Amino acid sequence: MTPSHLAGNHAPVTEERTETALRVDGILPVELTGSYLRNGPNPRTPTGHWFLGDGMVHGVHLTGGRADWYRNRYIRTASFADGGRLHRADGTRDLTVGVANTHVVRHAGHTFALVESSYPYRLTESLDTIGPYDFGGRLRTSMTAHPKICPTTGELHFFGYGSPIPPYLTYHRADAAGELVVSRDIDVPGHTMAHDFNLTAEHVVFMDLPVVFDLARARAGTMPYGWDEGYGARLGVLRRDDPHGAVRWFGIDPCYVFHTLNAHDEGPNRIVLHVMRRPYLYREGMADPAATLWRWTIDLLAGTVREEQLDDRHAEFPRIDDRHTGLAARYGFAVAGRSVVRYDLADGSTVAHDFGLGRTPGEATFVPADGHAGGPGWLLTYVYDAAEDTSDLVVLAADDLGADPVAAVRLPCRVPFGFHGNWLADEG
Repeated sequence: MTPSHLAGNHAPVTEERTETALRVDGILPVELTGSYLRNGPNPRTPTGHWFLGDGMVHGVHLTGGRADWYRNRYIRTASFADGGRLHRADGTRDLTVGVANTHVVRHAGHTFALVESSYPYRLTESLDTIGPYDFGGRLRTSMTAHPKICPTTGELHFFGYGSPIPPYLTYHRADAAGELVVSRDIDVPGHTMAHDFNLTAEHVVFMDLPVVFDLARARAGTMPYGWDEGYGARLGVLRRDDPHGAVRWFGIDPCYVFHTLNAHDEGPNRIVLHVMRRPYLYREGMADPAATLWRWTIDLLAGTVREEQLDDRHAEFPRIDDRHTGLAARYGFAVAGRSVVRYDLADGSTVAHDFGLGRTPGEATFVPADGHAGGPGWLLTYVYDAAEDTSDLVVLAADDLGADPVAAVRLPCRVPFGFHGNWLADEG
């Protein structure tokens, strides 16, 4: 029997394609000039877990109300090209080896395909692989697939983890020009799966959660992390203006968070985090629970964290208007089954766009319609149609989510379910 992560729309596509003159239903906003790119696993050979497949970026380029092209391209990492192994004969890690299958971001003129186990890989505008990138030799760890770009300073904040020996976690910062200017180790007691983190205007907040490296799982060729009931859970707060200073730790109830929605400072002594929280993950003999939206409020004076569930809808792949990263955002978006949901983080209300039976959206990326943060915009997402076994790039009005789609680019092929992506406006 074919495993679920290799069946249906999780199954890989077998060829790289370039398609032009794409059909559009509805009217594409003429302001959308750029490429929507999304990364995800597309294994060349069967894998033991969905997360382990070779990376493939799927892109659609839009110009002046037209859909110019669709392309899908493998990320040709060292392991893809020549079978390189993560660990060399001497036991050291080869950080050029990895599947680069999780995210695609742009900073300082570089487009990076990311996976948290290795270096980023640079791509061309047409999605061809340039090669690994180590910030001029300064990056000595892997790079998270969830970096944060500060909208005020243009800095890229990220971390690396996964070393089998301490230090297990290292925080990095690159300036707006792309120079790596900060690298410092964070003291944590074990090799945990640190998938994401939090950024505010004043702070960086790390999540040290009880999903811990498991050698037996690694040897079995599946996801090499498991739930550790005794590890505990905590949040580590570092001031941005003192990047080599002390990290303050705050205990929370055991849980796991793959993805954060956003974080912001609330006055001088509170930090508010919005996250997609699961009560546990990879627990032996138990099915993985779904995530729901929670708010954590760190009180720096009292040394406490208030934990609140905000919605009971099962959802993942949260996004905001990225111009609010680290600032107070009114709205957040996530995928819940066959719907894209908008959360009003001020009054607690929600609005959903239901794509209908057999139609499943992926992560929805916000694209602003003007220069005003918090103003109108669009959500772009690939939607899989099970009846037709094809996919569309669908454009929704973010401020009128219950309405019919603004437009849909009809793709002549299927885009397998994947992870994360971005809208890259044309430069120049």
